[in-house]
Amino acid sequence: MISDYTGVAPDRDLQLLMTLGKKLKGRSFLHVNSTKEGGGVAEILQRMLPLLNELGVEARWEVITGDAAFYNTTKKIHNALQGNPEVITDKAWEHYYEINRKNAKKLNLDADAVLIHDPQPAALIDFKKRGRWFWRCHIDVSHPNQEIFSRLLPYCKKYEATVFSVAKFARSISRNEFIIPPSIDPLSDKNREMEPEEITEVTDRLGIPRDRPILLQVSRFDRFKDPIGVINAYKMVKKYNDCILVLAGSPATDDPEGAEVLEEVKHYAADDPDIHILLLPAFSDLDINALQRVSTIIMQKSLKEGFGLTVAEAMWKGKPVIGGAVGGIPLQIVHGVTGFLVHSPDGAAFRIRQYLNNPGMAERMGQAGREFVREHFLLTRQTRDYMALWYSMQSRKKGNLFELW
Repeated sequence: MISDYTGVAPDRDLQLLMTLGKKLKGRSFLHVNSTKEGGGVAEILQRMLPLLNELGVEARWEVITGDAAFYNTTKKIHNALQGNPEVITDKAWEHYYEINRKNAKKLNLDADAVLIHDPQPAALIDFKKRGRWFWRCHIDVSHPNQEIFSRLLPYCKKYEATVFSVAKFARSISRNEFIIPPSIDPLSDKNREMEPEEITEVTDRLGIPRDRPILLQVSRFDRFKDPIGVINAYKMVKKYNDCILVLAGSPATDDPEGAEVLEEVKHYAADDPDIHILLLPAFSDLDINALQRVSTIIMQKSLKEGFGLTVAEAMWKGKPVIGGAVGGIPLQIVHGVTGFLVHSPDGAAFRIRQYLNNPGMAERMGQAGREFVREHFLLTRQTRDYMALWYSMQSRKKGNLFELW
């Protein structure tokens, strides 16, 4: 319930949510993405929709489905938008469109406002019947592969507005562009407080020793998350500070490369008994929460990153963090204040040792990070922003944009 966030989220967010709820009560808000499990988008929607419905908005969530060829193409699109050189044939693009067409027939796309998440369902705009349609891009498209981007662009331009996580991701797609960072839910199983015995049950079950400092990275097994670079940083630190490394992730149904990358990581770890590689089932939120709470330092050493919600999760738990200086991570980590930004495994190793050798500094930065997340990256703020986007676009048409209160 929204009242549960009192004293946790800023009061201003709760007040605005209630006001916007009165303005949009009884109207329908549809979200469409490509998976119900795995990744930050699905996590956010699972927690956001109940809030929207409590406010009186009829919120729904549909998932586009496809075959292996479709997901292989959309993975290439994802990688290309983040700058990778990829080749997608005309036949693959035609199949991408056909899968969107088939989904448009079977999904209920009727709503007053429709938010389409990422490239997979972007072509659904061609089958719009009514309502205001917005395209939400969670990917770092600051330096995309231009050939691939140009093929996706005609769909994106048909949306009434586009939404990005970070200002530098924004492209000249539509007249109406909004910046709305993602968020975490402080009351979810992944972020709620845990009792010591709950944490112990998880670490014992997963075989994680607690006799030495624990370095943790939680992410999909994806090359852009740089798990190999994390292992290299750990190996440098291990020469001077005894520690263990945990790499934990869950599979995502829309990521066909995950199993291949997992095998690469296992091979590179070379049977080091102090590297623990965990492939957790979907919805292992309590396990991830426990791992984050028991860890000494939490990393997100991405090479490309849309946002990296694991950073905000770690900061909410008061943990010292180290993140790659890419994508949305610098929006969360104020370098030297709420954590450290790095550009290489060597830089990550240096900052890990700095934390390990200065526990007082690590604790101060962890607490600063928690407050920073409370002010900027909680679910109530993102829900408020989505509702404000919808209300502003609706009000522009009616000429009463400033009549919120």
